[in-house]
Amino acid sequence: MRTLHLYLTRQVLATLAMTVLTFAFVLLLGNALKEILALVVTGQATPGLVIQSILLLVPFVLAFALPMGMLTATLLVFGRFSADQELTAVRASGVSLVALATPVLLLSVALSGVAAFINLDLAPRCRVAYKQLLLQTGVQRAASFIVEDRFMEDFPGYVVYVKRKRGTSLEDVLIYRLSKDNRMVERLQAARARIISDPASNRVVLLLEQGYYNNFTNFMGGAITQTPYALEYQTPTREKREVDIRDMTFQELRDRLQQLERLTSTTAPIAPAGSEALREQMRRLRAARTDLTLPVRIQMHRQVAFSFACIGFTLIGIPLAIRAHRRETSAGVAMALILVMIYYAFVIVGQALQGRPELAPHLILWAPNFLFQVVGAVLLWRANRGV
Repeated sequence: MRTLHLYLTRQVLATLAMTVLTFAFVLLLGNALKEILALVVTGQATPGLVIQSILLLVPFVLAFALPMGMLTATLLVFGRFSADQELTAVRASGVSLVALATPVLLLSVALSGVAAFINLDLAPRCRVAYKQLLLQTGVQRAASFIVEDRFMEDFPGYVVYVKRKRGTSLEDVLIYRLSKDNRMVERLQAARARIISDPASNRVVLLLEQGYYNNFTNFMGGAITQTPYALEYQTPTREKREVDIRDMTFQELRDRLQQLERLTSTTAPIAPAGSEALREQMRRLRAARTDLTLPVRIQMHRQVAFSFACIGFTLIGIPLAIRAHRRETSAGVAMALILVMIYYAFVIVGQALQGRPELAPHLILWAPNFLFQVVGAVLLWRANRGV
């Protein structure tokens, strides 16, 4: 049995190394060509910069290549094992499929631990370092410090959020003006805004349109038609930098979630106590709190849920490979790509529904893990019985 386990484990590890390298290379090309190639063409990138950029991108692409490679390796190895009648010979010797596959299942658990470290800490840190490297070489455009779908603290005394950015046009803009003790004193919300100043002067002027404001110091509020709003820009430093929530580590996401909860909990109502307007305002504030924290919660769940992808892919890959009974590499890769697309479809749907908290989009991110692990366990049990 030990010899058989060693043989199967070596086969899986060798195929895993090949598939992970292949997927990582493809993903690196997709990420690096968009930004680094432009620098190479314009002569701004040195060979050292290119190598450093690629090395910083490796952990980021490994977060995706590792589960994809494990799935493909499982399909290829067990597909050949079944097509070459090796599985029949093993069963004739009295070894069950579950006993045979135990080392591979344990390997998937170990890889999930590695994937968790990469997803929760290493990949976000390397991604931020990669973006800072590009920022230092002048890749970023003049107004690129305004990034969509994250809370920016590059403006002293303000927290700014932009839902969507298209060039200099912004959509769903939130501006919180803070006091010296970080309490919210003013809130502005606009459906649209435009950047109308040169950020080289360290001043950003946003032309806010179709919105309203609430001042919690003098208890005033009103509508916004077309209002210019000037913000002083502070260049990020190494010690203090603001990053996209998609590039935050798990610990940074937890800190951001607590910060947002404190920010929204300090909001004071401006309507008279006991009025219908007060109840409506409190309802809006609760909804605003959910809207602000939900993207952070979704990213936290995505990082954790995606770390378990190796287990689900392995559980469903083993019985599918045996049922397919194919030794061709193309057949295994095709099945792997189909399963990966199904998995990522759930992830895309969950992230797309971050504006619908009533649908619990953060739980949708766990659906493919649950689906693959349950279906894979059932199929593996049936294949073990020879059904």
